[in-house]
Amino acid sequence: MRRILLSAVKILISAALLYFALRKVSFYDLASRFDVASLGWIGLAVAVTFLQIFVGALRWREISADCGAPLATRQAFRFNLIGTFFNQTLPSSIGGDAVRLWLVARGGAGWRAATYSIFVDRALGLIALAIVIVASLPWSYRLIDDPHGRSALLVIDFAALAAGAGFLILGRLRWPWLKRWWGTHHLHACSVIANRLLFSRWRGPKLATLSVLVHVLTVVIAWCVVRSISAPVLFGQIFQLVPPVMLITMLPVSIAGWGVRETTMALAFGYAGLAGIEGVNISLLLGAVSFMVGAFGGLVWIFSAEKAAKGSNPIEVPEQRVHRTE
Repeated sequence: MRRILLSAVKILISAALLYFALRKVSFYDLASRFDVASLGWIGLAVAVTFLQIFVGALRWREISADCGAPLATRQAFRFNLIGTFFNQTLPSSIGGDAVRLWLVARGGAGWRAATYSIFVDRALGLIALAIVIVASLPWSYRLIDDPHGRSALLVIDFAALAAGAGFLILGRLRWPWLKRWWGTHHLHACSVIANRLLFSRWRGPKLATLSVLVHVLTVVIAWCVVRSISAPVLFGQIFQLVPPVMLITMLPVSIAGWGVRETTMALAFGYAGLAGIEGVNISLLLGAVSFMVGAFGGLVWIFSAEKAAKGSNPIEVPEQRVHRTE
């Protein structure tokens, strides 16, 4: 019952925000801006999205190995595709992360190791996104003149940074009760893993690069969408506006970010002195690209061995690699 109510609330939030965001959108005008070249740009956006999922799989593989749930690259990529399907195509509270967790845990890694790998993966992604936004703040301030927009950007970004820093600091604390109390035991363990990975001499730079690349690819996907409709927006503007929007879209208050993404994009474009309607158009096409990739992930799920076997096959353990002494 609780899950049904949560799903209903998310659907209502998405529907309400979409209604307000789409009131001034002319789908006829949007469709008229498409031509043969537009299809090429959308196809490129889809291809870059697959690349982004693969890069995310490479990061998750590194993290999961340290959590005691080793994954082969191919299997991590496949699980990410399946997770994309559940994130983008089903109005439920299950979510792609929960499905990925289930696939890894039922494959023999155990629920704790699977949960840790998903949580640490998400935490590192959030920290990287906040850092990307902070790094672009000098240019964002030149683009956004509105004081409310600047204040909102600062509050959102530094809240994310504070959460990420607090998470990492937790793992550095040596208080014994953090490991014993049920409210902090697992969070502390995840923080210890994240610190060990991030501050590793060899794996740290690799994970940082992969994490930043995931978000840069999001900007590239948005740029392909911009080019598909010849929107009067520069690449630098997209680089400054899209990451904060994606940060807000990560809030689990809607279905696959629908509604939240469109409303936030319209506000961001407005604060930057751009046409808010273009922000909504770009957001809709971003959602469409994600939906197409998610549909492909659905096919992967339908024909997967895990679904056919009413469970999950044992995880394909990659060859053991010897890490250098750190």
